[in-house]
Amino acid sequence: MRSAALATGLCGLCGLCACGDNLPGEDRQGGDATVDDRSAEAFAHPLPTLDAAQAERHRFGRGPVAFMWAPPQLGPLFNHSACLACHPGNGRGASQIAPGMGGSQALIRVSLGAGTPDVPGGVVPVPGFGTQLQDHAVDQLPEIRARLTWVESPEYYGDGEVAMLRAPRVDVTLPGGEPLPIAMQMSYRQAPPLIGLGLLEAVPEAALHALADPDDADGDGISGRVNLVWDTAAQATRAGRFGHKASVATVREQTAGAFAADMGLSNAMFPDADGNRDVSDLQLGDSAFFITTIAVPRAAPRTEAAWRGRDLFDDLGCAGCHTPALVTGAHELPQLAGQTIHPYTDLLLHDVGDLLTDARSDFLATGIEWRTPPLWGLGLAQLVNPDATFLHDGRARTIAEAILWHGGEAQPSREAFRHAPRRDRDALIAFLETL
Repeated sequence: MRSAALATGLCGLCGLCACGDNLPGEDRQGGDATVDDRSAEAFAHPLPTLDAAQAERHRFGRGPVAFMWAPPQLGPLFNHSACLACHPGNGRGASQIAPGMGGSQALIRVSLGAGTPDVPGGVVPVPGFGTQLQDHAVDQLPEIRARLTWVESPEYYGDGEVAMLRAPRVDVTLPGGEPLPIAMQMSYRQAPPLIGLGLLEAVPEAALHALADPDDADGDGISGRVNLVWDTAAQATRAGRFGHKASVATVREQTAGAFAADMGLSNAMFPDADGNRDVSDLQLGDSAFFITTIAVPRAAPRTEAAWRGRDLFDDLGCAGCHTPALVTGAHELPQLAGQTIHPYTDLLLHDVGDLLTDARSDFLATGIEWRTPPLWGLGLAQLVNPDATFLHDGRARTIAEAILWHGGEAQPSREAFRHAPRRDRDALIAFLETL
């Protein structure tokens, strides 16, 4: 590892790097798919390596993703009417769910603990509700009403400084206020950012299995697992990598599933019972292409504090799950292949403790297991969307709060951060804000 002192020395000795530069290559977070923008528009760029025809398809693909869908295509049940209503600026959404607005940026996944799954190895749908609750509707009552409140509690750093943490409480009833007719497992979730998904899709499955250590054979206390999920298009089980539980294998299925479940838009992958498709095959393909080809912003130059924070990222054990570098393999889009990228994720499931559990299984993922979220673009999240918050349900208002919620395999790292001097805590945050 290259330390801040070494970086400073090189700057002074021979000018091999400029002060504030990052480790070689780490600033190019998406490899050749990196763009030089740290503004509020940082997540809005296509891959800079697209040819003219691909750039045109990316532009066309944004249309269905940005479009505010309306009846007769929309619904009749839905959560929101546009993809970018939940992913503003292609970033993460707000932790917001309410019946009195035009749509909700967050949603509730549901399932039963036992029964027949809808796909091999998958979750068991709830009769009458399926696997996602829709809190809005067209010309009828929605499935449910959801009311979000927050419960705050203090957490103390080792030096006595107090941080107020909040946890969501989502009360769900039928539209008339009656209790739900059947007990079900629920998972409240906010929308994650869309940047770099094509690059993550191009990481070989073999690389994910190589990173996995389900039995903690190396004894480091970290036992990441690959979530094996159903690929609808391939009609086969594959490694999952998308969604908060890594429950989807491909960008196309993630896109098609969001059209169907979030907006009630049938499509080629999830058609209506009579075969009808609200989203045409061309629109679905172009939308998936648009999302696949969203670029990644360059990391910001590091201050002296951020350089120390980069070292602390390793020293405190954060890199044990948030793997700094991955290499992509073959992909149908050649611009995504053979790239060294810096997403700070292993795309694996990890036990992050009882405080973050949703008590709901999703393929192999248990309630306490979540996919390691990519950290690239983290420092821009609240610039792109000032209402954005962190973790799967948006409970963390700051990066520091997100760290303090970690448990399970991340408990030692969390405690090391909690007991670190304020100067070191600030340095780690300064590094993370450069991503």
